[in-house]
Amino acid sequence: MSEPVPERGDLLYEGKAKRVYATRDPELLWVAFKDDATAFNAEKRGTIAGKGEVNAAVSERLLRVVEEAGVATHFVRSLGPGEQLVRRVEIVPVEVIVRNRSAGTFARRYGVDEGIPLDPIVIEWCLKSDELGDPPMNDATAVALGFATEDQLEELFEGAAAVNDALVPFLADRGLVLVDFKLEFGVDAEGRLLLADEISPDTCRLWDAASGERLDKDRFRRDLGGVEEAYLEVHRRLVGPAEEAS
Repeated sequence: MSEPVPERGDLLYEGKAKRVYATRDPELLWVAFKDDATAFNAEKRGTIAGKGEVNAAVSERLLRVVEEAGVATHFVRSLGPGEQLVRRVEIVPVEVIVRNRSAGTFARRYGVDEGIPLDPIVIEWCLKSDELGDPPMNDATAVALGFATEDQLEELFEGAAAVNDALVPFLADRGLVLVDFKLEFGVDAEGRLLLADEISPDTCRLWDAASGERLDKDRFRRDLGGVEEAYLEVHRRLVGPAEEAS
């Protein structure tokens, strides 16, 4: 017997990629993914047809993969195409960047080519702040300014490494290279640190293992064209044909 669909309440927050609504349960939220696309801290804006449904389905699939690997997440269940029920968390304002290969700002920062394998992998912190351009920071800065505790940073590092260990082989089996990705974590009512937000072509760099073709938001950032097709291809490999998503 399927669980009843909760009643969607007031809109609590609208971000660049999602709308978040209350439910009757104060510890559960209704999340609706949007087709809106942004880049460069929202300086570039556009729409990717079908992105909301694709990202919700891909994120659900990948969150289940990391849950099976022992990483607790905020995901509860799907509420239909493009919509999810999640646990309410207070987001830790530290974005976690995991890099398996050089790309994007990392490659430009150090003057290296994109695609260089990184050994060891690089895990970085950025302050979650669009207004400040998500500036990078080290452990001392995060703790001294009260963005996270030392124990939380240790949990963030271990959690991000565990997510990477789970996703790299899963995606490789489906012909995708996980170049780098961004994670967000939050603390729930019980004080648990949970992986939150989403894991999707919006938050990951995914390259085709055979051709090196980019199948992620870089196609939008860099005006490469074929954005919708790239997202649908990721969906096809991880979930199934888009028409089966609902």
